[in-house]
Amino acid sequence: MDAVILHITHPADWAAAQQTGFYRGDTLDTEGFIHCSTSQQVVATANRFYPAQTGLILLCIATAKVQPEIKYEDAGNGELFPHIYGPLNTEAVTEVLDFEPATDGRFMLPPKLAN
Repeated sequence: MDAVILHITHPADWAAAQQTGFYRGDTLDTEGFIHCSTSQQVVATANRFYPAQTGLILLCIATAKVQPEIKYEDAGNGELFPHIYGPLNTEAVTEVLDFEPATDGRFMLPPKLAN
């Protein structure tokens, strides 16, 4: 579907993944998949789950390079979100962007991702 999907995380978690070659996120072990968003979904996701949190980054993931299966699944509202069903191989991450909220605490799409 999408050539690039996005995942919100913390720099320390990404740094740890680079040591092993695989990123597990905070939900792979508990929910069975890594939550991701499309560029159209990531701002709403950030504003809902990470309001006013600083120190976040966005992993830009090339879907063609992801080794585990990616499923687009209903989030309960009819909207399909990409989920990665297994540890994410780090070479699928093509770019890491700082993802900081504005002064009002709300997130906006980084200019690099805005079409």
